Amino acid sequence: MKKISLLILLLSVVFTSCKSTSSAVSKKETKKENRYVVTNLIEHATDNIGVRYKAGGTTKSGYDCSGLVFTTFESEHIKIPRSSYEQAQVGKIIKFNDAQKGDLIFFKTNRSKQINHVGLIVEVNSNEIKFVHSSTSKGVIISSTKETYYQNSFVQINRIVE
Repeated sequence: MKKISLLILLLSVVFTSCKSTSSAVSKKETKKENRYVVTNLIEHATDNIGVRYKAGGTTKSGYDCSGLVFTTFESEHIKIPRSSYEQAQVGKIIKFNDAQKGDLIFFKTNRSKQINHVGLIVEVNSNEIKFVHSSTSKGVIISSTKETYYQNSFVQINRIVE
């Protein structure tokens, strides 16, 4: 009886260790896949630089800020809400200093009481974040958190792709 119990214990240890090893591999693969997804998101969004602003727009004929982000994530088969306010409810809120490429950055512009503007982070330096977005005056452009307008209206950063 003791031999059988010992054998069962030994087998459970072997199978447990196999499980933990395989999950570590999948985590590593997932991180690599997610870097690939982030690269594609940035490429898709920045391919639209110069496209004009269009309220409600989700095509090359014109984008609004959340339309650009919505279609960019859709290109990677990631479903997110359509409005910037609703997009701000998705994912995990990240500290400014922990921001990464592919995160979403949100603002309350023009004295709005709620989030009304979103961009996709394309570059992070020590104290500056650059993001692609669709501005009402210039269309799809890259802007910086060093710009006073965005410093004064910054609200939060959300991570959708881990």
